[in-house]
Amino acid sequence: MKARIKFRKYGALRFIGHLDVMRFFQKVMRRADIPIAFTGGFSPHMIMSFASPLGIGLASEGEYFDIELTRPINSEEAVRRMNEACVEGIEVLSFRQIREEKKMTGMTILAGADYLVSGCEALPGDWKERFRDFMAQTEIKVIKQTKRSEKEVDIRPLIFRWEIRENEIFLQVAAGSSQNLKPDLVMETFCRFLDIPDEVRFGYCRLEMYAFGEDGKTLVTLESLGWNMEGEEKDEAQDSDREN
Repeated sequence: MKARIKFRKYGALRFIGHLDVMRFFQKVMRRADIPIAFTGGFSPHMIMSFASPLGIGLASEGEYFDIELTRPINSEEAVRRMNEACVEGIEVLSFRQIREEKKMTGMTILAGADYLVSGCEALPGDWKERFRDFMAQTEIKVIKQTKRSEKEVDIRPLIFRWEIRENEIFLQVAAGSSQNLKPDLVMETFCRFLDIPDEVRFGYCRLEMYAFGEDGKTLVTLESLGWNMEGEEKDEAQDSDREN
């Protein structure tokens, strides 16, 4: 049995790295008495996989990781227990059962992500109009580093949606193992388009993560691909009510 956990990361804890987040949730699982499964062998570890590691310094309203369970647990009860074991800066938002197939893990199906970019006040006064011109281009070529070399790529098809929201920029971009675009690369390229040094310090918040729906085109949230788990706690409560 597998479950997908959604959480938010904010405040000072946005400066801790991915490995520390993993260790944190390993402790939360023990303290919250979540029936997580372990691998076999001489050095067993919790079966846990994150959809996409979050960069240091980034806040998020929609992070995900998948776990394997040894038995069902009520979703609401699991969220309550985990939040009681958490500290300020990380909040569990949902706990949902997902399909068993390996190909349905968040890491495998991830296709897109939403980001909100702040700090645009440091740009020239006409930056909103210039950003519209920037996104109106049919191609946005950048030099992208690969493991072995550099290559020129067009990132425009990897930007699915964009909006100017007062003094912030909303970006929905490709994410995952096959195609991936980080919002900081978009903003660095925009600074070059403006012919200004890319020394502006932007803030980034990841809002949500997506997979492709059944039609292979529409994006659906990773959370929507699961369902609430009944679990033993709810069943026991119902039995108690019946006895009374």
